Amino acid sequence: MLRRIKNLAFHVGKNLQSVSKTQFSVFSSGNYSKSNQSESENEWERLLKPFDLDELRKSFNKITPYQLCKLLELPLDVPTSLKLFQWAGSQKGYCHTFDVYYVFIDKLGAAKEFKVIDRLLMQMKEEGVVFKESLFIVIMKYYGTAGLPGQATRLLLDIKSIYSCEPTFRSYDVVLSILVAGNCHKVAPNVFYDMLNKGISPNVSTFGLVMKALCMVNEVDSACSLLRDMTKHGCVPNSVVYNILIHALSKSNRVNEAMKLLEEMFLMGCTPDVQTFNDVNCGLCKLKRIHEAVKVVDRMLLRGFIPDALTYGFLMQGLCKTGQVDEARALLNKVPSPNVVLFNTLINGYVARGRFDEANAVVYDIMLSIGCKPNVFTFNILIHGLCKKGCLGSALELVNEMEGKGCKPNMITYSILINGLCKEGRLVEVDNVLNEMSAKGVCLNTVGYNTLISALCKDGKINEAQEMFGEMSSKGCKPDIFTFNSLISGLCKVNQMEAALGLYHSMLVEGVIANKVTYNTLIHAFLRWGEIQEALKLVNEMLFRGCPPDEITYNGLIKALCRSGAIDKGLGLFEEMIRKGLVPSTISCNILIDGFCKAGKVHNALDFLREMIHRGLTPDVVTYNSLINGLCKAGRIREALSLFEKLQVEGIYPDAITHNTLICWHCREGMFDEACLLLYRGVEYGFVPNDVTWFILVSNCVKDSQKGEFFSPI
Repeated sequence: MLRRIKNLAFHVGKNLQSVSKTQFSVFSSGNYSKSNQSESENEWERLLKPFDLDELRKSFNKITPYQLCKLLELPLDVPTSLKLFQWAGSQKGYCHTFDVYYVFIDKLGAAKEFKVIDRLLMQMKEEGVVFKESLFIVIMKYYGTAGLPGQATRLLLDIKSIYSCEPTFRSYDVVLSILVAGNCHKVAPNVFYDMLNKGISPNVSTFGLVMKALCMVNEVDSACSLLRDMTKHGCVPNSVVYNILIHALSKSNRVNEAMKLLEEMFLMGCTPDVQTFNDVNCGLCKLKRIHEAVKVVDRMLLRGFIPDALTYGFLMQGLCKTGQVDEARALLNKVPSPNVVLFNTLINGYVARGRFDEANAVVYDIMLSIGCKPNVFTFNILIHGLCKKGCLGSALELVNEMEGKGCKPNMITYSILINGLCKEGRLVEVDNVLNEMSAKGVCLNTVGYNTLISALCKDGKINEAQEMFGEMSSKGCKPDIFTFNSLISGLCKVNQMEAALGLYHSMLVEGVIANKVTYNTLIHAFLRWGEIQEALKLVNEMLFRGCPPDEITYNGLIKALCRSGAIDKGLGLFEEMIRKGLVPSTISCNILIDGFCKAGKVHNALDFLREMIHRGLTPDVVTYNSLINGLCKAGRIREALSLFEKLQVEGIYPDAITHNTLICWHCREGMFDEACLLLYRGVEYGFVPNDVTWFILVSNCVKDSQKGEFFSPI
């Protein structure tokens, strides 16, 4: 046997001498690129020629497991390796060892040959080979690399039940890391609890992984409770664990708890890093607790940590959001080497406060002077500010200027311009921008298309909006809910209800989920046409699809029912709205009060007013206008005047409708002098008579006018 091994070594030794040690170590590990394999294919064919199966049979009679391991480690392809493995296994008196299986399965895993691996595992079981955990860890890692977290989890559960091998925390850690990396955050805790139920003790890394998974699905409380459970399992929290929890708590606006954990972290002897402090600072700044954030930075400096760009960025952003732009600028002056992101934060702060000249000064007097080149975001902030001010000409000039400075406008730049032009109704200039985009190879995105479609619909150009919608789809830009809502609204405005419903159904087919805006647009359109039954059908569909009606939905339905005289049904809907947890507004109450008054049920309207005040709602001028008109209509003008006086005492200013209503009813009752007195008193308190006011009074002056023919504004 020894002689045969020597013959084999002599036979291949010369061929392998040309392969360096470095190459051999790379090939032995199985990590070689396809390109390298391709480049040296002819060389390897020559080197490996003696390992042809026929040649092997001639070279020696029997191969050992050790020799087979060495051969399998060579960069042979999977089919050749499989033949070699099968031939060796067919030898009389030969049995594959665990090491042979391990090497071969490692090669198969790298090639993603998982079905072959499954067969080999069963073969190992049949042959009575003792399994080791290391083999399963290798396979599970390959499942993770292949993006198959479910298969890795399945194998973990099979390790003991099928292969009679005891998994340790190492196997669970591998699977947990695969699940976290594969966005299977909801599954990870189940795997962890399965581990505990089986009596397997986790380590600190295990806790860190499951905490991260829980935080990713907003189960921050569960993650925090695990921190307290760590000591029960003999684990001491480390910096990684604390950082995971502090980040999650700060992100969830639970910054007080994050700060407590930071204190605990110091007490436990765990060293935070700059990112830990940044997480806390970010949370504080989001809650506008800027002074506390500054104290955290001071503490950070005392402990020897050097703030980075993010530290300053969070503070500056917080200062700008609270209107302290000058303080943000003072902070920027203290930053050793400010970058373009910090400058953009300050510029955006100035633009948001309407201080455009100072924003410009930051760009041209500070940034450029220190060699910090403005980027596309800098220009986009300035262009957005100009569009917001209505300075569209200056915005267009700035786009040309940014190109002169070597900064190409992007999709966002053009979207800002298009949005600004659309808001001003300058659709002709939008065409010029679109042509410029096309010439420069910049394509509209969904937001850009939505802006255009919305503007066209508002302008009544529904056909052009539909053409734009078709173009959007043909150019591979998928319409979203905002696209469909704009078009549905446009179609409803021009009374194309069938087309609007058809688009709604198309939206559902394409997998876009309708929201409350969609349903309310369609429901209100049907209600305007008096199609209450069609509107109610849509309400039922809304409920069926898990989209509960809101106050806008109910208000539309109540108004339609009141208009049709079904006030009791309207009141029933109002009560249903309250039962479902919706808090009615003054608008909801005004609809019912107006309905009662128009139906001649002023007493009910006054009762409802008292109930409205009892609910903590404040009546407004619309409420009183309905009641005054209702009282006048019922011949209770003195009560209407009393309510008018009460309105002024409560600090509610009567509007033109209030005055016109009272003047009109006084004229109808032949009290022209009192009507004129109301006019004079109203003018003294700032009332400006309008066309309706003069029409009422002039009509009354016409001597041949018959009684009761006066114009009513209500």
